[in-house]
Order: sequence, then structure tokens, then C-alpha cells
Amino acid sequence: MLVLMVPGALALLLFFYIPILGNVIAFQDYQPYYTITEAPFVGFEKFVELFQDDRFALALRNTLVYAAFQLVLFFPLPILLALIVDSMMSQRLRKAFQSIVYLPHFLSWVLVIALFQQMLGGAGLINQAMVRNGLDPIPFMTNSDTFALLIVAEVAWKDAGWGMIIFLAALASIDQSLYESAASDGAGRFRRTWHITLPGMRPVIVLLLILNLGSILTVGFEQFILQRDAVGADTAEVLDTYSYYTGVIGGDWSMGAAAGLAKGVVGTILIVLANKVAHMLGEDGIYRGRPQ
Repeated sequence: MLVLMVPGALALLLFFYIPILGNVIAFQDYQPYYTITEAPFVGFEKFVELFQDDRFALALRNTLVYAAFQLVLFFPLPILLALIVDSMMSQRLRKAFQSIVYLPHFLSWVLVIALFQQMLGGAGLINQAMVRNGLDPIPFMTNSDTFALLIVAEVAWKDAGWGMIIFLAALASIDQSLYESAASDGAGRFRRTWHITLPGMRPVIVLLLILNLGSILTVGFEQFILQRDAVGADTAEVLDTYSYYTGVIGGDWSMGAAAGLAKGVVGTILIVLANKVAHMLGEDGIYRGRPQ
């Protein structure tokens, strides 16, 4: 088992942990023609500039709004899908349903946005049908006021089925004799779900909720940059796009790194706090400290 873990551990080391050392440029006035050891050290100067930048404040606000929408509206969907699949008696129907909801996860964001454009765009299927029936078209893809709902709809269509897998595994671990005992005592489907299924899934739900809180500020780069021209830069500006346009496009690599580092620090703090809350609720969370 340890040997099987070696490739994954090496991938994490090479592409995740070693690159973390590059965050040192957030404390330097870095330029590409410098090496990291040659770049002048400026301390927290870039962070001061970052928090005084109006574009960063806009990106942070947009990120928090979109993250809140995704957490509230998207997170329950994989749970609901898992409950629907678990209630299906026909194995053929169950496999067909799973295959259908899994498939969008393997599509790139370019294809997902293109499909939504074909359905909801100004020349899309729905608006064309509305025009043929004498109705005014609705700017689904270009309305900045409803962009948060569009983002959630796209994420839900693409990833809800994939997120369902973990919850199906949690359902499979629940002792079936509990359902039989509850049914013999007269408990209906709703009561069995409320008193057996959801408590059995609770540890997994809490674990994934903590992990989602840790990555709450990572709402997606490709999804927003592909729709930036349609809804406007102010609406589609999030922390990931801010880092890209400030660092890579604007040439201020240190500022972009500072934005990414600040996002990582906030995510770590959220994970620690959420884990402590999970312990207070009697759950294991993602880790436990040493016993006193």
C-alpha cells in the first residue's frame, strides 16, 4: 500500500509543496530577470499595496459573494443526488442515471461555457424559442445582476454528479439492518432518511464542508476568465483572475504572489476554525490534536 502511494506523494511534493517555496517573491520586488536570491527584499510592502488596491477589494468582495452562493446552493446538491440514486430500485436505471450525471465532470470549462451559451445565450435555444413566441429575449449570459446564479448553475451541472460519489460511498457504509428495524417499527421513508441516513452521512458531510471552507476563496479561474468579456471585468473579477492579470499580464509578479498567499492564509485559518467547530459538535473533522 505504501509503494502504491509513492507516485501520488511525489506528484504532491513536486507540483504542490516545492512550489510553495516560490511564495517568497511576495516579500520581494521580483522581476523575471532576477533569480529569487537576487531580487531585493521589501518585507510587507507588497501586502500594504495589495490591501490599498481597489481592484483587490473588488476581487475579494466578488469572490466572497460567489463562494457563499456556491456553498449554500451547490453543496447540498451532491447529497440530494446521492439520496435519489440510493432510493432507485432498478440497477439498470441507477447505472444510467449515474453515468449521465458523471459525464459533465469530464468536460472542460470551455465546452461547458459553450454549451450554456448555446442554450442560454442571446442566439441560444431558449431565447430563440421565446422570440418565436413573441416574448423578449432574456440576457442570461450577460446579466451581471444574476451572474452569481449562472455560476452556481454551471458548477452544479458540471460537478454535482462527481461530488455525489463520496456520498454514495457513505450511504453504502450504513448498516442496512437499521433500516429494517425502523421499517418494522412503522417508520416511513422520510423518518428513515432523517433518523438513519443523514446521521450516517454526517461525518462525511462535515469533513467535506470543512474542506470546502478551506478552498472557499478558490471559486474557479477558467470559468470566470471565459465569461469576463460577456459580463464585464468588474463582475467577473475574483482573486484568481486578479492574481493572473496583476502578476502575469501586468508584470507585478510580487503583487500577484501576495494575493495568492493571502488567499492561502485565509483558507488555512478557515480550515482550522471549522475543524474546531466540528470537534465541538462531536465529529472528528479532518484531524485531531494530541489527547490531553
